[in-house]
Amino acid sequence: MSEQGNKPEITETLNSGSRDIPEHVAIIMDGNGRWASSRGLPRFEGHRRGVESVRRTVKASIEIGIKNLTIFSFSAENWSRPAAEIMELMGLLKRFIRHDLADLHEQNVKILIIGERENLSKDLCVLLDEATGLTFANTGLILTVAFNYGGRQEILRAAQAMARAVELKKINVNSITTDIFADFLDTAGTPEPDLVIRTSGEQRISNFLLWQCAYSEFVFLPVLWPDFDKSHLEKAILEYRNRERRFGGLHHQASAKIASLGRFSA
Repeated sequence: MSEQGNKPEITETLNSGSRDIPEHVAIIMDGNGRWASSRGLPRFEGHRRGVESVRRTVKASIEIGIKNLTIFSFSAENWSRPAAEIMELMGLLKRFIRHDLADLHEQNVKILIIGERENLSKDLCVLLDEATGLTFANTGLILTVAFNYGGRQEILRAAQAMARAVELKKINVNSITTDIFADFLDTAGTPEPDLVIRTSGEQRISNFLLWQCAYSEFVFLPVLWPDFDKSHLEKAILEYRNRERRFGGLHHQASAKIASLGRFSA
């Protein structure tokens, strides 16, 4: 059956089991450059079409009932790309915030930005602060944008911050737990991803949410990011629902853990 023909069935299946919708979906948006190259277009056009996919995915996440959506927008390693492409990517983010912020706010979306501010222009930092400030009290979908972000760099920053807290005697080194350490991460207060999706067919994590993805389920899709739509998101969720999450234990232990966390509560 065609992908288009599957859409009603997929949507109906998800709606019939809304308790199994992952609370937090994280996406490694990959394939913009390859999408453009395969069509004889400049790489920038792939990135521009990728922004349209972000809009579709935010809308689809709201419709499906996902509570947290995290997107890997610009990695700390992307600074090695050509300067012209970096300028284009920065410009796209600026335009996205300027053009979409009011609409996201109207949809009750709360925006969070994780990553370092180093190397970012002052006007971009102002826009990022405007986006998080305006939507701070919103209670709908939490959209976390990982920008100028790297998982190793985040863990290092957290370790340094925790070391300073120990030095200032704010915490005792012997009392440090994984939960306490997580409070020093950029994602403090956000649940760990239940499902991580990577597009383009590549099967690697690329320094994304290294700490947080310890027990996430991964789905790798061959679709290039500019072609990603609601049907692809739904298919990934259906695959996620067919998995047995054990969190390092046995099936009955995993079920008890999920129940105690209230992960899939209505």
